[in-house]
Amino acid sequence: MTSGGVFTVSLDFELYWGMRDVCTISDYQENLAGVGRAIPAMLEVFSDHGIHVTWATVGFIFHKNVNELRKEFPTCLPRYEQKNLSPYEYISGTENLELPYHFAPQLIKKISEYSGHEVASHTYSHYYCLESGQTKENFRSDIAAAVKVASENGFSIRSLVFPRNQWNPDYLSMLSEFGIQCFRGNPNSWLYKSTTLEKQSFFQRLVQLIDCYLNLTGHHTHHVERSLNGAPVNIRASRFLRPHLPLLSVLDGLRLRRITRAMDDAAKHNRVFHLWWHPHNFGLHTDKNIAFLKRIAAHFLKLQSEYGMRSLNMGEIAESVHARP
Repeated sequence: MTSGGVFTVSLDFELYWGMRDVCTISDYQENLAGVGRAIPAMLEVFSDHGIHVTWATVGFIFHKNVNELRKEFPTCLPRYEQKNLSPYEYISGTENLELPYHFAPQLIKKISEYSGHEVASHTYSHYYCLESGQTKENFRSDIAAAVKVASENGFSIRSLVFPRNQWNPDYLSMLSEFGIQCFRGNPNSWLYKSTTLEKQSFFQRLVQLIDCYLNLTGHHTHHVERSLNGAPVNIRASRFLRPHLPLLSVLDGLRLRRITRAMDDAAKHNRVFHLWWHPHNFGLHTDKNIAFLKRIAAHFLKLQSEYGMRSLNMGEIAESVHARP
């Protein structure tokens, strides 16, 4: 990396496919319905501040409707021991999948119209790499489908974000087969270790929440190193941008400081700060969330002016790493 460090943003663009096994549509309807408003608002903030973004997109949402989706199922489906984890069970038991909650080809097209934005993969089916019952061949089939549907829509996939941050080291070697150059790993702390949702304790989730306001585990900025043996580059996450919570809004100053101080650390020490969240996080309280994002974006411009900090998407970071002599 050049001096001044790098600010990168990745978004897990998944709609209901990322929430389907934890809540009903009616439970999360306001967030899902608000995605169509939140994404254009985010794009404007990113554009106004020169921020490059990786949109890790679930392959399902490239499709126009459920009939089109059913024709493109991968050849080798996962057989999770927990049946509710399989979206294919859900699809087969649902006659009609409402467009705004399950599909978003027009939003993907809109994202592609903005410079500096990368359409990446969040797997085809919101695939869980650490759950029992799925195999390496299931994963390969899923990624093949993800790359295919993206290609058919004019996108070349370079970056991958594993759903629920369940990245599996045994699966990394196959990504180069599909031209994938990098992935988002987890912060280097026991608190954010890659695991199944079932194995995350209440205590762990509570400490993660506190860590968003108070520095319990460090800034999680990092240098990105070239991977060995052709494996994809690990561009580790630094911080999840938790959405506006009315009950905790009095602590928003701490939430912002937790992020901006880590950005300062990256800028001063020539490191990467990697912020991530889901578009549906901004679907509720959109105006509050956008206002908060603008404060982060303004801080980036300050660091750009003072230290030469750059914004790169994940694919651009991987390219810069591979270009090193």
